[in-house]
This record gives sequence, structure tokens and C-alpha cells, in this order.
Amino acid sequence: MSSAPRPLLISRHIVINAPPSAVFSVLANPHRHADFDGSGTVKNAVSGPVLLGLDDTFKTAMKLFGVRYHIVNTVVEFEADRRIAWCHPGKHRWRYELEEADGATRVVETCDFSTSPVRGLLVRTPWPRWNAEGIEKTLPRLKALVENGA
Repeated sequence: MSSAPRPLLISRHIVINAPPSAVFSVLANPHRHADFDGSGTVKNAVSGPVLLGLDDTFKTAMKLFGVRYHIVNTVVEFEADRRIAWCHPGKHRWRYELEEADGATRVVETCDFSTSPVRGLLVRTPWPRWNAEGIEKTLPRLKALVENGA
């Protein structure tokens, strides 16, 4: 008996009561990522530009399973106030898509394993579930951060 394939795209969404430009200004600032990260892996030590653009890189301090390390990310998708995505050397990407919705913004966060050379391995591990759980915690934090103007 074979199990159903695990998804290569893990997405969740939320509506934030703010214009897309306000949401995007937080997402495009890598120095703010630890403020809304729900996975608990992103730390405050970041080097890179204050506002990201296509092909920009930024280095982030991380902690996973008690191990501290740094990862370099590259912005691989960018449309101001609409979409931003970055990936690290593993090539899977984190994408945020924004859509204006009656004066608010619908935000879709996606962990995209389809671009990773090890995608077949990743989907056989707990990573899809862990990423889904992280996204489910991240989006409410992003919403609170933006709506409170912090």
C-alpha cells in the first residue's frame, strides 16, 4: 500500500487589515523577519539591505534542533507590494503573495519545495508538516505586527 504523495507547496493565508504596501514593507525588510517568524528558527542577527529587491542577498542567524548557524538567502521573486520570495542554497523558497481585498490584504505564505534538487527527499520527511505548522504561527504574528503598526 502506498501513501499519498506529500505536497511540494505548503501554503496558508490570512487577511491583514492594512494596505499591501504596509505588509510588503515588513516582508521586504529582512531585519524584521524574526519579529514575525512563528517557526522559532529565525533569529535577530541579520546582515543585508534594509529593503530587499530582486537578486539581493541577506544572511540570517538561525537555530534549529539547538544548533546555531547562519544561512544566506537570495531574493528570487520580487514585485513590489505584490510578491516576494527568497531561497537559500537548498533552493526551496519561501514566498509571500499579497492581494488587495476590500481595503485589507490577503497574504498567502508558501514554502515551495518544487525548486529544491532534494525535493523527493524533503517530502518524505516531517519538513512539510513542520513548515505548515511554522506558517500557521507566522501569519498571525505578521498580522498583529502590521495591524499594530509596530
